Amino acid sequence: MRTKLFSFALMFVSMVSFAQQDAQFTQYMYNTININPAYAGSRGALSVFGLYRTQWVGLDGAPETGCLSVNTPINNSNLGIGASLVNDKIGPTNETNFSVDISYTVQTSADFKLSFGIKGTANMFNLDVNKLNPDVSGDPQFQDFNNKFSPNVGAGVYWHSDKAYLGLSVPNFIETNRYNDNDIVIYKDKINYYFMAGYVFDLDKYEYIKFKPAILTKMVEGAPLQVDASANFMFIDKFVVGVAYRWSASLSAMVGFQISDGLYLGYGYDRETTNLNNYNSGSHEIFLRYEFVTKNGKMTTPRFF
Repeated sequence: MRTKLFSFALMFVSMVSFAQQDAQFTQYMYNTININPAYAGSRGALSVFGLYRTQWVGLDGAPETGCLSVNTPINNSNLGIGASLVNDKIGPTNETNFSVDISYTVQTSADFKLSFGIKGTANMFNLDVNKLNPDVSGDPQFQDFNNKFSPNVGAGVYWHSDKAYLGLSVPNFIETNRYNDNDIVIYKDKINYYFMAGYVFDLDKYEYIKFKPAILTKMVEGAPLQVDASANFMFIDKFVVGVAYRWSASLSAMVGFQISDGLYLGYGYDRETTNLNNYNSGSHEIFLRYEFVTKNGKMTTPRFF
């Protein structure tokens, strides 16, 4: 038998789902592979990326996200491949996505390339009923929420050079119903549409200071248009500082350091600009990226993204 608490929890998860849907990242400009499969191999080197995000610290049941990805070009070809694992926890739910990406790149001019990508995803969804304290334990209807599997497929395009990029993608084309009540969908994964762009400006003739504005927009049915705008400065190819603004949602600060030729460390902190700010102490995000350099110790295509 369903309880009021159970229904309330599902509505809460649904509201968070419609507002956020796919896992949300402040430092999206370093984590493009998760939303656009055409990015696979575009850096010209084997790239390994790991990220942890804890959102709305202090709020019970707030989202926690872990991400691990790898992508690389395939030598002597126009192909790139990638794989990623994303675990997203929100309240009583635990969702894990494993994705495989493949891209194909063509040279469109002396400076620009155009990449096309497809993504295949396996999703595992779990609901921890124990966190809901249902009146009737052992109810067989609750078992449907354990290890619920669903496949998906996505695609994207990515136009890029060493100084600029534009991307358009749909990571998941298939809408998936997580829970129905009398044929009314309470929790449903909807199609997310992404557009992103960025450009690197050299602020001095020695290229010691670089400035990169970037934007990411996301559209999903049932939620307002989400716009993330960021501005990062890089000094002597080592230190990065920046700010970001998520429209009508949050303000963020970002820092990064190129520890070695291959290893980069980044950190971001978000503060809500809504009334939710009164109930949490902000969000933290940290990541490491390691890229395998060539024999001469340089990246094949060194870039600020």
